[in-house]
Amino acid sequence: MSERWYKQAVIYCLDVETFQDSDGDGIGDLRGLLSRLDYLARLGVTCLWLNPVHPTPNRDDGYDVADYYGIDPRIGSLGDFAELVHEAGNRGIRIMMDLVVNHTSDEHSWFRSARADASSSYRDWYIWSDREPAGRRQGMVFPGEQQETWTFDQDAGAWYFHRFHAFEPDLNWANPAVQAEIKRVIGFWLQLGVAGFRIDAAPSVITLEGPEDQTSRQDFTLLTELRGHVSWLAGDAVLLAEANVGLDQLPEYFSGPGGSGDRLHMLFDFRLNSHLMLALARGEAEPVIETLRSTPPIPAWGQWATFLRNHDEVDLSGLTAEQRQQVFAVFGPQETMRIYGRGIRRRLAPMLGGHPGRIRMAYSLQFTLPGTPVLRYGEELGMGEDLALSGRTAVRTPMQWTDEASGGFSTAGRDQLVRPVIRGGEYGCETVNVLDQRRDRSSLLSWFETMIRTMRESPEVGTGTCTLIDVPLPPHVLAHRCDGPTGSMLFLHNLADSPATCDLAAPSGAGDTVVEVFADQDYPPPDVGLHELELAGYGYRWLRLDRQTGSA
Repeated sequence: MSERWYKQAVIYCLDVETFQDSDGDGIGDLRGLLSRLDYLARLGVTCLWLNPVHPTPNRDDGYDVADYYGIDPRIGSLGDFAELVHEAGNRGIRIMMDLVVNHTSDEHSWFRSARADASSSYRDWYIWSDREPAGRRQGMVFPGEQQETWTFDQDAGAWYFHRFHAFEPDLNWANPAVQAEIKRVIGFWLQLGVAGFRIDAAPSVITLEGPEDQTSRQDFTLLTELRGHVSWLAGDAVLLAEANVGLDQLPEYFSGPGGSGDRLHMLFDFRLNSHLMLALARGEAEPVIETLRSTPPIPAWGQWATFLRNHDEVDLSGLTAEQRQQVFAVFGPQETMRIYGRGIRRRLAPMLGGHPGRIRMAYSLQFTLPGTPVLRYGEELGMGEDLALSGRTAVRTPMQWTDEASGGFSTAGRDQLVRPVIRGGEYGCETVNVLDQRRDRSSLLSWFETMIRTMRESPEVGTGTCTLIDVPLPPHVLAHRCDGPTGSMLFLHNLADSPATCDLAAPSGAGDTVVEVFADQDYPPPDVGLHELELAGYGYRWLRLDRQTGSA
C-alpha cells in the first residue's frame, strides 16, 4: 500500500553542502544534488533524507534554523528545491526533510523580537525566567561544549532556556501559537511535495519546561496532533523521529496506552544500533539477540529505522559502563576518537579496520534486521573520517566522487571548500571514490547495489515478521527469518572471523526447495533440511524458503 511505502524503502541521508558542488564556490548545492540523482537511483535509494536546508548562521551545521520557510541561499532556492522534488520523483525517490523544531537560531526573527520587547507576541514563544534557575548547569546535551542550559540575555533582562547550544533557544511548545505555526511549516513543505519529516530531538519537543523551577512534563498528545495534521494534509506522508529513550517509553511514541492514538510512523532504533556495535566489537551475536527479544511490540503501521552510522556520533549511552568501555576499546581506542563521554566520532569502515568482508557482513545484517535501513552518504564506498576536524564534523566530510584534488566534489581550490576532502592514506579520495568503484565489479559500491536490489526483491524483509531461529548455534552466528504474505527468508550472519557450520533442522515453513539468493561467497547448495550450512569468517547467507503461499 502506498501509505506504507516507508516499510520497503531504502533511506539515504546526506547534507547538501557536502554532497556535490555545481557552481565551483566550494559549497555543495541543490543543483549539484540534482546532477547525482541517477547515481542514487542506480544505488537503489528510494528516499532521500536531507539534513537541514534552511537559512542559518551555520553555527551548528544548519540545525540553528533562522527561517523555516526558506532555503539557505548558499545551496540554492525554493525553485531548485521544487525541481529536486520533481526530478527525484521521476526516479522513484521521495524527499524527507529534517524538522528541527525543538529550538531555533538566536538570529531567527521570532527570537529577535522576543528578546527585544517583553510585550512582543513572540515573547512566550520561548522559555524565560526572571530569576537565575537553580539547575542552570544541568541537563546539557553536549557536555564539554555546553556550560549551561539557561543563559542570561542582556537585551531581554531575563534567562532563556536551551537544551542545546546557547545560540539555539528552545521553543515553548506549551504555547498553542507555537504548535499552530509549526503545523503551518509542515503544511508548506508538504505542499511542495516532500514525503515526510525526520523530527530532530523528538523527546525535547514533547518535554514542556517550567520557566521558573524547571519542573517539566511530557505531552505525547503533541505527537498525536502532528500525526493527525500530516495525515490530513498528505495521507502517505511519514514522521520519523529521533528519540533515544528508555525501553519503557518507546511504545508511547507510536501510540498511546492501549493503542489509544496514532502517533509517529517510524523511530530510529537506537537500542539496536548500540547493541549491534557491542556485538560487532565482541564478535558475538548475543547482544543483538537479546535486543530483538526485548524490543516492545509496535502497531502494524509502525516501523523501526535501522542504521549503523549516521551524521552524529555512535551513541553508546544506552549501554552499561562496562559494555561502553568494551566498544570504546575496539572501535575508539584513542581519546580523540570519542566524544561527549558517550560516543565515537568515526565512520564504520575504519572502525571495522577496513576489512571488506566484515564491512559487508555488518551492512548485510543491518539491512535484514526488522525495520527500514538508513544509509549515510559515503558509507556505500567505505569512506573514512577526518579526526583533525572538530566534534562530529569528523564524519561530515565531502563526498568522494573521483581521485581529483577536491575529490570531484567541487572545482574550487581546496582552501575554498566548505570542509576539507579527505586525502591520502587508506581512506583518501585517491583510494576511495565513486569513479574507481564504479569500474570495479568487486567493489563495495557494486556490492551495495546488488545487495539493495536483492533486498527490494525480498519484500518480507521490510514488511514481514522477524523471528530468531531458536536452535543451538555458535555464539558468533545470528540466524533469523522474515515471514510475509509472499514467502519466507532465512538469514545467517557470522560476526567473527572464524568459520562456522550450522544445523538449523528445517525451520517450519520450509518447502520442497531452498534457494540461496545472496551470500558472501559460493557455498554448497543448501538441502531442504538446512543441515550443515557452512559460513566463512564474517560470512552471510540469504536463503529463500519456498512456501505454498508463494515465493520469489
